[in-house]
Amino acid sequence: MIKDIENREDLVMLMSKFYNKLLKDNTISYLFTDIAKINLEEHLPIITDFWNLSLFGKGNYKNNVLQLHLDLNKKSNLTPEHFKTWLATFNLTVDENFSGENSEQIKTKALSISTVMQIKLHKSA
Repeated sequence: MIKDIENREDLVMLMSKFYNKLLKDNTISYLFTDIAKINLEEHLPIITDFWNLSLFGKGNYKNNVLQLHLDLNKKSNLTPEHFKTWLATFNLTVDENFSGENSEQIKTKALSISTVMQIKLHKSA
């Protein structure tokens, strides 16, 4: 039986596997490598902090995630297809590695974040 997401260490592993999948997908990887120019080593602890705060209410994530994506959208249009790929990859990565209440909750939060972000991006366009 696969265990549930229980702590920050589980999120570290999840985010590492998730971003490795995204960076292999040519339909979305360029947003991270060419447009946002993320350094994965620097990005993973930050995005893990975000999910740690979102899922467990712990940590010190202070960035405005919406503003970061609004800025990215100005550089390269974030399309509904990008969000579908992001969400499908996220859910697949969760399901391959975890099962349980927190696993379902993080997928629900990802769907909510994706939906709200797309609405905000469309309104700012």
